[in-house]
Amino acid sequence: MSITIEDNVSNDIIDDRSKRIASIDFVKGFAIVWIILAHAALFWLDSDWRYIYGLLFALMDVLGPSLFVFLSALSVIFSVRRKKGVLPEKVIRNGILTRGLVIIVLGVIFNPMSLLTAGEVVSFPANLWGWNIFMFIGFSQIFSYYVLKFNKIMRAVIGIIIIYFSPWVRQILYEGKEAGNLILAFLHFIISSPLPQVPILPYLAICFISTIFGDYLYDAMIKGTKEAYYKLYRKFLIYGIILVIVGIFIVVPSSVSFDLWEPGWLFQNEFDPILYPNGIIKSEYLHIDLLRIANQQDYAYLPGMPIFLIRCTAQNMFYNLGVAFLFIAVCFYFIDIKKKSNDVIKFIIFYGKTSLSLFIIQFLFLPLYTGQFPITFYPVWGLGYCGFLGLLMYIWLKYFNGVGTPEWIMRKIGSSGSRK
Repeated sequence: MSITIEDNVSNDIIDDRSKRIASIDFVKGFAIVWIILAHAALFWLDSDWRYIYGLLFALMDVLGPSLFVFLSALSVIFSVRRKKGVLPEKVIRNGILTRGLVIIVLGVIFNPMSLLTAGEVVSFPANLWGWNIFMFIGFSQIFSYYVLKFNKIMRAVIGIIIIYFSPWVRQILYEGKEAGNLILAFLHFIISSPLPQVPILPYLAICFISTIFGDYLYDAMIKGTKEAYYKLYRKFLIYGIILVIVGIFIVVPSSVSFDLWEPGWLFQNEFDPILYPNGIIKSEYLHIDLLRIANQQDYAYLPGMPIFLIRCTAQNMFYNLGVAFLFIAVCFYFIDIKKKSNDVIKFIIFYGKTSLSLFIIQFLFLPLYTGQFPITFYPVWGLGYCGFLGLLMYIWLKYFNGVGTPEWIMRKIGSSGSRK
């Protein structure tokens, strides 16, 4: 199968079909399968077993939404470099801008539903703004195009600076908002949003760092030699190990005045003015709520959540990037170097090709069985739900040519851009 990293997969197939990196589709497919399983657990597990969701999602978030976002930003490299020299720069730019804006529109439509699901009340039109997965993927398509103007070293430096200082900047904006500063409140609304699932800070750094490794991937694919592939594998493996270690042990300032520094391994709790005055603010870091969910059981009390597992912290960003590199390295080794292939791998690759559509249609059926299933049947109904969605997509593509899917829309936009 040809590499199709972007959601508009069919439009970005490499012309030379002998040069491909199938593992990227596999990794993206794995991420969307995990996202579907996590959402099904959140909606369908009964109250006695809901803590399982808190435990597993805290540990596995890195292989779901975070990995999905990373791959989406990385995809721009392939769109640009494949077409460079073949199409005018203006056509390439307009195609990327248009696709990004279409995905952002999906994010705007999706935001009110996200707020409703989270129990947040935000009035119109403010409820249309929020950094969900769609919003960031659309933004990353556009921003990553301009990031490519920088060389790799500059991208790496800027990305690291953004990751390291983002919590500090967001804390300034939060305290300013709470103090009634209108300018800081407005900036907080734009940068964090009412429901900061994937806020622009620190996730902006993804655009800088993912494009570096997108360049490495593309160069190896064009060379197509075993030597180039093994070199790429080692590069992902080494950087992955380094970033995981950095995420766990790096010390980051967590206060505006720089008087409080915290390592990634430190256990944190949700902010409480009496019990945890230095705790994590839930409205800024939504995943700290997973600790509360995980403690909804009588077996063992969890005293806190390691900072490197709390999404949007600097430590978590380094850790997530490291795990993403390691996971890509392993998949790349077995699928592209060792040429492993079976029905399961092909199945997951298909999910990677249709990931954006799957992400959308999964929500159509989640309200049907809210809080009705015990954990005993989770492997049955969880994997069954994934299979059901895959069957729907197969029928949609085979018998209706995928008309109306986000991938189809992206393909049409790309085709019209190429004819200009």
